Amino acid sequence: MVTRRVTLGLLAAAPSLILPRKSAAQDQLPPIAKGPYDGTAQGLTKFRIPEWFRDAKFGIWAHWGPQSAAEYGDWYARNIYIQGSDQNKYHVATFGHPSKFGHKDICRMWKGDKFEPDHLMELYKKAGAKYFMSMGVHHDNFDLWNSKHQPRWNSVATGPKKDIVGLWRAAARKHGLKFAVSEHLSNSYNWLAVSHGADKTGDLAGVAYDGQDPAYADLYHPFPKGEPIPTNAMSRVAPDSWKLLYFRRIQDLIDNYQPDLLYTDGGIPFDQYGYRLVSHYYNRVPNGVYTSKTKKDCENGACALDIERGIANEILAEPWQTDTCIGQWHYKKGARYKTPKTVVDMLCDIVSRNGNLMLNFPLPNSGALDDEELKVLDGITQWMSVNSEGIYGTRPWKVSGNATVAAAGQMGFNERNRKELTAADVRFTKKGNTLYAFVMGWPEKQAVIPTLGQGGKLQVGKIRAVELLGHKERLQFTQDESALTVQLPAEKPSDHAVTLKIAGA
Repeated sequence: MVTRRVTLGLLAAAPSLILPRKSAAQDQLPPIAKGPYDGTAQGLTKFRIPEWFRDAKFGIWAHWGPQSAAEYGDWYARNIYIQGSDQNKYHVATFGHPSKFGHKDICRMWKGDKFEPDHLMELYKKAGAKYFMSMGVHHDNFDLWNSKHQPRWNSVATGPKKDIVGLWRAAARKHGLKFAVSEHLSNSYNWLAVSHGADKTGDLAGVAYDGQDPAYADLYHPFPKGEPIPTNAMSRVAPDSWKLLYFRRIQDLIDNYQPDLLYTDGGIPFDQYGYRLVSHYYNRVPNGVYTSKTKKDCENGACALDIERGIANEILAEPWQTDTCIGQWHYKKGARYKTPKTVVDMLCDIVSRNGNLMLNFPLPNSGALDDEELKVLDGITQWMSVNSEGIYGTRPWKVSGNATVAAAGQMGFNERNRKELTAADVRFTKKGNTLYAFVMGWPEKQAVIPTLGQGGKLQVGKIRAVELLGHKERLQFTQDESALTVQLPAEKPSDHAVTLKIAGA
């Protein structure tokens, strides 16, 4: 009886969770804000990426939410329901079997007792970030704001009892950073479907996981009983009732926080639902940027392309963004992090090809960076303090670097194939009539750049002056048909890449 009363109360409080017998949700789409965008795919083609995004180049992301409470890596809320997975074994050994202790209980463990957004934003700004991104909602179906369409499972009602998105936004605005929010919600219906299963072997084989408890249908979704559980976590095959609830929740996020950038994990979702949502966003935030991981979306002018854990293989005509992490997306104790050298290599590569780097620092349950993360952040801070002039507000040059870059091949998830750049590698940016050449290591005595010789196909002009950022005096150099050769001082001004500021090229 208790379960029945709770369930009926939930459904009465949140009627949008009830799966309709007919696909009537398409006729229930809420109105969108008035403005130049009319809710259609064709209408979005008039969008143009604003200058602030072209200039910003570097952002920092806090991929932080209830799954961070376990401190055992990404996709925790899904993988604990996959018998035999590493996270399932850890969960059972640490917290208990997911038939009793599941995602709902991990959400209640998330505390953020050392979360100081103002202090963190000060560090991120000092490290050179021009925009900051808060997670808004992950695939785990838990909203990080006071969500009126997810009233029980949000960060104000459960866990830290704080408006996480709002606190991040206030800190970003205080420190003069643009504010972004990520949403990963559209995949949630299939992503969390595994919570409706059970172990196939062992002592608890056949015992239902807690996702089957109707009292928690608002977290685990009211998945139809008896239907096969989808195996494709990132599928967007879902009933119209879910698409409508998705629309309402992200519209609520937009209306409350009006982020300068809205990131979606995938392409524009659910056809007309997605087109109307992006239109609503641009009408509400005229200078905003919506990112999509689907190239076709952005070729039609609706958005900026986002490449997950990868780098474009060439200079792209329109600004784009890499999103990646120093470790795993969600915090994991003992995870190995990217070094500052790796981050600098990626940043120079990305900016030379007309992109921005969005770098995630995952926070633990407490909400405070760990010591190793602080070391990585400090390394980036030190490098940016010397070399950022060649990063911010720049545009790509004729070529991105001194090596031939393949124009085809996989872009997303290609960072694992990267080799460390050396003093033999150069990356270029420009600002007005100034060319910046990032020499990706410290050469012995001189830097030789064949790309800047006057005899090549690039028609390089006669170079008039060369400076080294972080070094007070102009450098001696020669330029002939074959190369630009620059004499370097005895001491390097920064670790990792160094930046030549060149007039005349």
